[in-house]
Amino acid sequence: MGELRLLSPAVRSSRTETARLLDPEFTEVGASGRRYTYAEMLAELSGHPGGGADGPVYEPSGITGVLLAPGLVHLTYETVLDGRRARRCSLWRRRDEESGRRMYYHQGTPVPSGTA
Repeated sequence: MGELRLLSPAVRSSRTETARLLDPEFTEVGASGRRYTYAEMLAELSGHPGGGADGPVYEPSGITGVLLAPGLVHLTYETVLDGRRARRCSLWRRRDEESGRRMYYHQGTPVPSGTA
C-alpha cells in the first residue's frame, strides 16, 4: 500500500520513490497547518519527522478506505510519532494505468493529549 510506503524512512528519504507515489497535482495540509505542494514535498520530505533512518518512525493504526468514485480512494487512519498522535486522511487517485494510484491530497490533524 502506497500510504504505508510513504511512512517508511527509506521511502521518505528517496526523492525518486516519493515522486512515484505522489500525484503531480499533490497538496498537503500538514499537522503543523502548513500547506505543501508536490515540489515542496519532494524537496523537503527527507527532512521531515519520520524521514531519518536513526529517528522515530510513524506507527499507523486503524487504516480504513472508501472508494469514492472509480479511481479515487479516501483513506483515514491515525499515527503516533515520538509520542505525538495525529489523525490523517488521504485521497489516492488513478490518472492512468501506467502510473497507478498516487496520493493526490493529504491532511494531518494533531490529537491533543488526553483525547480519545
